[in-house]
Amino acid sequence: MVIKIYHNPRCRKSREGLKFLQEQGHEFQVIDYIKNGISILEINEIILKLHVSPKNLIRTNEALYKNELKNLNLKDEEWITIITENPQLLIRPIVLAKHKGVIANPPENILKLV
Repeated sequence: MVIKIYHNPRCRKSREGLKFLQEQGHEFQVIDYIKNGISILEINEIILKLHVSPKNLIRTNEALYKNELKNLNLKDEEWITIITENPQLLIRPIVLAKHKGVIANPPENILKLV
């Protein structure tokens, strides 16, 4: 099974999720979406596997969200564009398996995939 973790190395919760995956002994791919960006295709895969709307992928405690986005009523496509342009807004960590995914906070949520 191919597992992907959307990881921000500067985030404690993301590091905990990565450590949990390592301790479980599964093979996985680390995607540093902060360094490398995230595509619309990747966001659509996350939405599909998590069964959520794009707005549910937003970190609402980020200053950008609080100051500029909080009260906006945007379409899904607009939220997706905002995430691609501001990857720090993506909730983390996100772990995807072949057919489903989880927000790995707490890290034990990863057990739902394996």
